[in-house]
Amino acid sequence: MNEAKRIHLIAIGGAAMHNLALALHDNGNIVSGSDDQIYEPSLSRLNAKGLLPVEMGWFPEKISPAIDIIILGMHAKIDNPELLRALELDIPVMSYPEYVALASKNKKRVVVAGSHGKTTTTSIIMHILRENNMDFDYLVGSIIDGFDNMVRLSEAPLIIIEGDEYLSSALDLRPKIAHYQSDISIITGIAWDHINVFPTFDEYLKVFENYINSHNEDAKIYYCEEDIHLNNFAQNHTNMLPYHGFDKDRNGNIMLNGEAYKFPMIGEHNLKNAQAAFLVCQELGVSQIEFFQALSTFTGAKKRLQLMNDNGKVKIFLDFAHSPSKVKATVDAVKSWFPDKELIAFFELHTYSSLQENFLVHYKSSLDKADRAYVLYNEDTLKIKNRKAPDAEKIIQGFGNDAIKIINNKIAFEEEYEDAIKGENRVVLLMSSGDLFGVKI
Repeated sequence: MNEAKRIHLIAIGGAAMHNLALALHDNGNIVSGSDDQIYEPSLSRLNAKGLLPVEMGWFPEKISPAIDIIILGMHAKIDNPELLRALELDIPVMSYPEYVALASKNKKRVVVAGSHGKTTTTSIIMHILRENNMDFDYLVGSIIDGFDNMVRLSEAPLIIIEGDEYLSSALDLRPKIAHYQSDISIITGIAWDHINVFPTFDEYLKVFENYINSHNEDAKIYYCEEDIHLNNFAQNHTNMLPYHGFDKDRNGNIMLNGEAYKFPMIGEHNLKNAQAAFLVCQELGVSQIEFFQALSTFTGAKKRLQLMNDNGKVKIFLDFAHSPSKVKATVDAVKSWFPDKELIAFFELHTYSSLQENFLVHYKSSLDKADRAYVLYNEDTLKIKNRKAPDAEKIIQGFGNDAIKIINNKIAFEEEYEDAIKGENRVVLLMSSGDLFGVKI
């Protein structure tokens, strides 16, 4: 391993940042960090490794020339006192994707990009490689069964990266995927997201066009051929290779080359994710039989159509879905897999985009397959984001469904949720990138 360095993380409490801190610490580096607020599970995980800041806040006096690298999280603002002090002392400042790119510059890089399905597709690849005893590093957006961390940086010759299109940091306004220079890519699809930084779809689309153009000619880019925008880009790139998703039989098994293989997931979108992962794993030397033997034991990533409970009467799924395309794909997937069960769907408006009244129209029809649908928003979240409460009538108009019920407080949600899970022959689907009012699921 390389010589240990002193590394300080500004905004250490974020999902990716605290996992990076843990990985750097495990590699023998001297790691410190700061944040103005740290929530679970970051708080407990940092504390267990002795990395939890003694007190919350920013302390520029602790930034000294003894620090080799500052890693700046997206949560930290451009006028952060510690950042300003680091710049004054001429200490190298990097965003975490920039650091990951630097740490993996001599590795083969596989990057999974796109507006949806990134975490699941990345997770499948990681599971398959681990089950086949391959050595690799990774960066993924969720905790996965069998992996203690969301980040690994070692001397492995290969790294699997979930490539986010969001900005890197307040100091580095490039999309995260701009850093990685991948040898093999997957692009799952393009559907407008992050309107706070990409106010028009054309600006959002340009991120992926630039990403595609950044590949070397000998790099391979697997893309979902059902996406019209990716198909348009593919006309000018011979290294873009289409996939459409595995076929399945009436029992939900994957059919390939005359063989039936157990598929441990639900949803047509996951058939696409699985085929994309299969194509990449083949590139990495995994055979067809090795892939499907490993896939049969895949249990999924946390909050990605995660089965939380099944008592024989009611199944409860939890999903991270928040953008319009993700919400619709998740609802449609659950209903198509359980057509004879009543589907009760709860969706929490939590992201900056989803809380914008002029963006609500993009959710039109996304909840239509649910037999009962609820849209939630937490007034405390609105205060933190400095947003006003969305108009209930505009929410209903945006979703295009008069039967939707609006919930804006914990007590009302608890009542409706408790009622939902007491039925029979039901599926309860919870979709949120937030915390569902802190209610235990």
